[in-house]
Amino acid sequence: MPLPKPPAKRASLLSPSDFEAQAAARPGKRSAARPSAAADAPAPAVMDLFDSSAAATLLAPPPIVAVSQAAVAPASQQRPRKPRGSGPAKLFVLDTNVLMHDPMSLFRFDEHDVYLPMITLEELDDHKKGMSEVARNARQVSRDLDALAATLSRKGTVEMSDGLALAATGHREAAGKLFFQTTLLNVSLPAGLPQGKADNQILGVVQALREVHAGREVVLVSKDINMRIKARALGLAAEDYFNDKTLEDGDLLYTGVLQLPADFWDRHGKTMESWNQGGLTYYRISGPMVPLLLVNQFVFLEAPGAAPLYAKVAEITGKTAVLRTLKEYTHAKNAVWGVTARNREQNFSLNLLMDPECDFVTLTGTAGTGKTLMTLAAALSQVMDDRRYTEIIVTRVTVPVGEDIGYLPGNEEEKMNPWMGALDDNLEVLARSDGGAGEWGRAATNDLVRSKIKIKSMAFMRGRTFLNKFLIIDEAQNLTPKQMKTLITRAGPGTKIVCLGNLAQIDTPYLTEGSSGLTYAVDRFKGWPHGGHVTLARGERSRLADFASDVL
Repeated sequence: MPLPKPPAKRASLLSPSDFEAQAAARPGKRSAARPSAAADAPAPAVMDLFDSSAAATLLAPPPIVAVSQAAVAPASQQRPRKPRGSGPAKLFVLDTNVLMHDPMSLFRFDEHDVYLPMITLEELDDHKKGMSEVARNARQVSRDLDALAATLSRKGTVEMSDGLALAATGHREAAGKLFFQTTLLNVSLPAGLPQGKADNQILGVVQALREVHAGREVVLVSKDINMRIKARALGLAAEDYFNDKTLEDGDLLYTGVLQLPADFWDRHGKTMESWNQGGLTYYRISGPMVPLLLVNQFVFLEAPGAAPLYAKVAEITGKTAVLRTLKEYTHAKNAVWGVTARNREQNFSLNLLMDPECDFVTLTGTAGTGKTLMTLAAALSQVMDDRRYTEIIVTRVTVPVGEDIGYLPGNEEEKMNPWMGALDDNLEVLARSDGGAGEWGRAATNDLVRSKIKIKSMAFMRGRTFLNKFLIIDEAQNLTPKQMKTLITRAGPGTKIVCLGNLAQIDTPYLTEGSSGLTYAVDRFKGWPHGGHVTLARGERSRLADFASDVL
């Protein structure tokens, strides 16, 4: 049915006949199955639509309007936040080291309440001075506590003992309250525990709170293992702080490599498309393996009696994926600055390191797997030969394995040289690979190479922007997630960042495999089209190092 003619004059109304024509029910299945509401309504109600009294009645907001607005409101506004656990909310007593480790830990306990003893505030005040990461975190916690305390003045008669809503400062994920120790609690600890020690005072607060809140679970949260042991010895509930962990188990970390099943071609070969481009073979597949794949993930298939397949996932579109074969860096003709891959994972790593479209690469593995050597060779090849980057920047966390040797004289680069022994060792290996240059030629090459390598300290990275640089972050397993974010966000146009580390050799206190910044970066960047990761499994340093890694 055509629409009625629009009004010809300004502020004119349509005729009642036009309204009747539009409101009439059409014959058909829909009208037979669903009776028209217009048939039950009296005719004068339609004719009086433009009566002044009827218009006033229609414009008045009836009670049913609120119901209709609620019915069309988003589900996120209607449905209350579902708590993770069942039962009453817990009361978590935070140790000072939790706040200094993660300044956002106040807002990580979902619907549960948080309690801060007064001695915790005293310890925060003692650690807030300085330029260390711990001091910065302590100052951040103090600012958050001040913002929460400021909400108390806006509430009028509410007292601090009633608790402060953690969501008042914009953290909607925190549905609980924050309680400060506002009264003196009756603390009774065994006589063997010194009463003046801060940890023992916190244990006394936990014990007193458990007696005050008999029907509620009171839990101590601490990063200090000995404190948790003492709490359990006293019969108190104690837990580690788990919200900083990216993964619960290090074995679940993304490896970047996936072995295809033996029947892969039988299940995916019927609908497969293949073509050659740029000397590489592409396969477009669709089947049950596609949901398991990620972009820039390496896949391989080694079957006896058949040609092996080594490929990388180049693209995923809907239910199809495109696999691209790799460049064979195991062959001497494709050597990178004299270095060839000795195993499958090293070949995968060199494909990532030499790919100009891959801006962020992470390599993990045990000692002797060739992480630093391959990265340095790829960097020199692209800086010296391809001129893709202007220079190489190397940095690392200065965390000693044993006792610190103390003050180091010199400028920034001279202070960092003792920490860069691995760099010098690998440069020596790369210099020996050039056998035809002679002693003078190797000396000149070493001078030229060292002029293109800059050693920088992480202490001066804030605010910098690297343009067309090849940035190598060595020993990245000792970085916190916040430090990792600070370094990665320094990358400007044309910069490639490579993070190297062994998650089994973490020297930073309070960092584990699950909470390391390297684990955080690997998990967050998996599947990004311009990033890749490979876990190197086999050591290639020497037979002595390989045997020591297995038996020691």
